[in-house]
Amino acid sequence: MSKNVTGHTKMLCLLGSPVEHSISPAMHNLAADTLGLDYEYLCFDVGEEGLRTAVEGLRTMGVAGFNLTMPDKNLMAKLCDELSPAAEIGRAVNTVVNDHGRFIGHTTDGVGFMKSAEAEGVEMAGRRMVQLGAGGAGTAILIQAALDGLASIDVFNMKDAFWPRLCEVVDQLNSRTSCRVMLHELSALDELCSAIAGADILVNTTPVGMTGREGCLIPDAGYLHEGLVVADIIYEPKQTQLLKMAADAGLKTFNGMYMLMYQGAASFKLWTGHDMPVETVKQLFADR
Repeated sequence: MSKNVTGHTKMLCLLGSPVEHSISPAMHNLAADTLGLDYEYLCFDVGEEGLRTAVEGLRTMGVAGFNLTMPDKNLMAKLCDELSPAAEIGRAVNTVVNDHGRFIGHTTDGVGFMKSAEAEGVEMAGRRMVQLGAGGAGTAILIQAALDGLASIDVFNMKDAFWPRLCEVVDQLNSRTSCRVMLHELSALDELCSAIAGADILVNTTPVGMTGREGCLIPDAGYLHEGLVVADIIYEPKQTQLLKMAADAGLKTFNGMYMLMYQGAASFKLWTGHDMPVETVKQLFADR
C-alpha cells in the first residue's frame, strides 16, 4: 500500500483480465499521495463472466470509482445507470464514477490522446485528420476528436466484422457533431494518399508497428507532406517505422507514451475533482 489505510480511505480500482501488468495503481496512488488525498487504487482480475457480480459488489461497498480494461469495456456500458456522450456513442466504458449509488460511465481513452497532442503543442480543433484503424482505442479517439471540434476525419479501417458497428459510429458523429467523418477501406491506397494530402494530422491507432508486429501502413514517404503532424499511439518501440519515416522527412511526431497517463488523469479528475499532478506522475512513464 502507498500509505496508511483507514476506515475513511476511499477505494478506486481496475477491473479486467489480465491486470497484473497495469501501471494504473502506481499512477493513481502516486497522484493521490502527492496531493494528500485519502484514496487507494487496487487491481482485480475480473473477466466478463464475473463482471456483473463484481460491479454489484462495488456498488454495495460504496467504491468511489473504477476503471475497466479489456475485455470488460463493452459489457460495462450496459451495466451503467448513465453514460457520457462519448461512452454512449462508442458503447464502451473505461471509467465509472459512483454518484451516490448511481454508476456513471465515461470513456477517457480518446481524452488521453487529445491531451497528449495538446501537451505536444499540436492544435487539434478545426484541423483535418487521417486516422489509421478504429479498434477499441481507435474508436474512442475518433469519437473524442469529433466531439472536440476537428473539422474532418478520414478513417481507414479493415472491412471486418466490426465494420457495420463502425458505420453506425460514423453516422452518429456526422449527425451529432460538426465534424465531417468519412470511412474508407484500409486497402484503398489511392484514397489514403489523397486524404493525407489534404490532412493536417495523421495518426496510427492500429497495432501495426509495435514490437513483434513491425511494419508500416503507409507505403512510403511520398504519402507525407510538409507541415503534416504524424502520431502513433504505440509506445513500444518509442519510434515506430511510421514515426521514423516522418521524422526523417522533417515532420513533427509523437507516440503514445503519455496517452495512458492523460486518460488516467481524466479519470482521476472525474473521481476526485482534482487535477492529477502529471509532471510528477510522468516520471513513471519516462522510466518504462
